[in-house]
Amino acid sequence: MTEEQFDVIVVGSGGGLIGAYAAAKRGLLTLVIEKAPWIGGTTAYSGAGIWLPGNPAILRAGIEDSPDAARPYLDAIVGDDAPVELREAFLQCGPPMIAELENDDAFGEFVWRGIPDYFEGRPGFLKQGRTIFPRDIARAELGELEPLVRRPLWTERWGTEPGDVMVGGQALSARSLLAVMGTGNATVYTNTALVGLVVEGGRVVGVDAERDGETVRYRAERGVLLAAGGYERNRELRQRYQAPVTDEWTMGVPENTGDALAAAIAIGADTALLDEAWFAPGIVTPTGGPVFYTMVWGGIWVNADGERFMNERLPYDRAGHELMRLHNSTGVDHIPAHWVFDQRQVDRDGFRMLPVDPQVPDWFDVDRWLEAGVMKRADTLDELAFAIGVPAEALVRNVEEYNGFARAGVDERFHRGETPWDRVIANVVEPHTDGPNKCLGVLDAPPYYAVQVVVTDLGTKGGVRTDARARVLRSDDSVIEGLYASGNTMAPATGRVYPGAGGPIGSAMVFSWIAALDMAGEPTT
Repeated sequence: MTEEQFDVIVVGSGGGLIGAYAAAKRGLLTLVIEKAPWIGGTTAYSGAGIWLPGNPAILRAGIEDSPDAARPYLDAIVGDDAPVELREAFLQCGPPMIAELENDDAFGEFVWRGIPDYFEGRPGFLKQGRTIFPRDIARAELGELEPLVRRPLWTERWGTEPGDVMVGGQALSARSLLAVMGTGNATVYTNTALVGLVVEGGRVVGVDAERDGETVRYRAERGVLLAAGGYERNRELRQRYQAPVTDEWTMGVPENTGDALAAAIAIGADTALLDEAWFAPGIVTPTGGPVFYTMVWGGIWVNADGERFMNERLPYDRAGHELMRLHNSTGVDHIPAHWVFDQRQVDRDGFRMLPVDPQVPDWFDVDRWLEAGVMKRADTLDELAFAIGVPAEALVRNVEEYNGFARAGVDERFHRGETPWDRVIANVVEPHTDGPNKCLGVLDAPPYYAVQVVVTDLGTKGGVRTDARARVLRSDDSVIEGLYASGNTMAPATGRVYPGAGGPIGSAMVFSWIAALDMAGEPTT
């Protein structure tokens, strides 16, 4: 068997690249192995929001914030669903991590864009938000590294050209790769899948992997960081822990089948919250599976009884959880639900706010959606109800009630349009002008349409338990020496909630950085 020796091994190349960078920058010989042909993982598909309280980019924008200011917010929304020491490590290490990254020209300065936190009314809630983003980067700046960066979701699913400028997750992945390789201490192997962990004397000392059809062993003097995403593409585990959500509905990359999770469990790692994911509503599309969608311009969602059941503009993870809760507890099918809208939606907005490149040919072609059977159209609400299999009386009654709310400007049942998040989304997709509330538009312009809403996700988030130094734990809380975890391979520091836009990536980056510093023998605070 071929063997190579390193100081640090990172499995996965999304947020794990931050750990690889931090280790390599400190002079540790670092190897990154990635199962896919490209680096970036699901991070490369994302908008690259990074939720980190009190970070330098927020402060530059003139926002008053700090770890202390955010602590009561996380305490209130997370509660006992995750250890306090994990969120304290997250709070304390986010700002210095961003400061370190910004000192490298490959990253430069991150930017704040004003996306509100997701739980209004909780102590420490920040209306201006704590989400920052990487700067865009010209594809040409990557040079010979450019082919290594994973293409956007719309390129992989629909074959469109990715464009000359990398944005969002593409930009974050590209900048992370540039920074890692710029250290001179890092090696990246793609098409290299984790097979198992090498344990000697109770300590993890390396990994076995498959590369180009050959089994190879990579040894790690300081430790192994598992940052390979969740198990969202593993059908058996999805059915066991998260039915009715399936592996076919996820937005995660195809390679995320839980290999790192299985390898850790095989040597005694404990797990938590395996029933959890970064859930989101997903519209069933003509091809390529559901696409998550949170920016509802018009219309309402109804369940199998034809009843409206929630604020359709809830932050996407909260909306996904609510769909799951109602489906599993009420005896009424809410998955799929039906998004009912009228010609205004088609004429004014289509589905342009789906995370799909607007250059996709004929993306929102009504005839294409109708022919595929994923959209229904009718001249009356009664006919639409028949087409989607819900009681006509209920659908008509719910639309009439909603229209009354829209004309009055107050959603008396579900309060759509009352939170900062609702209003920000309204500004993104254009406010309504046919009523006093820019989040509520009258639904009375036939023909009427309906598409199915299921629960998709941005990845599972249950995983191996860790301590505040990102070290993997056994069920008795003892540490598996030499083994670390971050991102969706790690049971989340934020428990069952999504605190704000960029929660997954922010946490993945921070705990990857913490792991690297621990392997380097450097304190994190």
